[in-house]
Amino acid sequence: MQSVSVIINAGGKSSRMGTDKALLDLGGQTMIERILAQTKGLGDQIIVTNTPERYAHLGLPMAADVFPDKGALGGLYTAIHASTQPAALVLACDMPFVNRPLLEYMISLAPEFDAVVPRLSPPLPLHTHSMGEGGPERVRAEAEPFRAIYSKACLDPIHRALEAGKMRVISFFPENNVRWLEENEIKRFDPELLTFMNCNTQEELESVRQIGRERGLL
Repeated sequence: MQSVSVIINAGGKSSRMGTDKALLDLGGQTMIERILAQTKGLGDQIIVTNTPERYAHLGLPMAADVFPDKGALGGLYTAIHASTQPAALVLACDMPFVNRPLLEYMISLAPEFDAVVPRLSPPLPLHTHSMGEGGPERVRAEAEPFRAIYSKACLDPIHRALEAGKMRVISFFPENNVRWLEENEIKRFDPELLTFMNCNTQEELESVRQIGRERGLL
């Protein structure tokens, strides 16, 4: 299996939550502690953050934005740049249900590609969850770039995108050999797609807590 660095992107402003999402409590652990515990042993762990004092207690290496104020794409550049290994497994700090077998499968694919990126369908608005008889259904965007693996070959294309003023995280994808991980593949490991549930608002946080309790994940 290819060596990777596990990069937790905790550099966002958490403006909709009103407080640092990575430090929210989930079942007695902060969200970032839960993610770190679930990815332990996959590779060396690094935190991308512009507020290192908040995470000093974790005792892990930290990296600040290489290109400040460049949004999520700038944060992704920093994550890949900070990797000490040929590939970076980049994880958002607000997606607490890590599916380790899925990540291991993605890592196994990584040597043949510049990036391995989950793609969910249909492409619907992001950050909405609904609860029905069939369980949680995530209303979602197509690509999940912060549950993905990137090689160092992505750095120059991202740099060019940033210099051109492009801010969309997927702006550089056409320049790289991307292995899309389709939903049918993902569901072999995670039938309910829980690994893509995230927390941007207090309402979403409560949904994650509820689902976590119901599924025995918290």
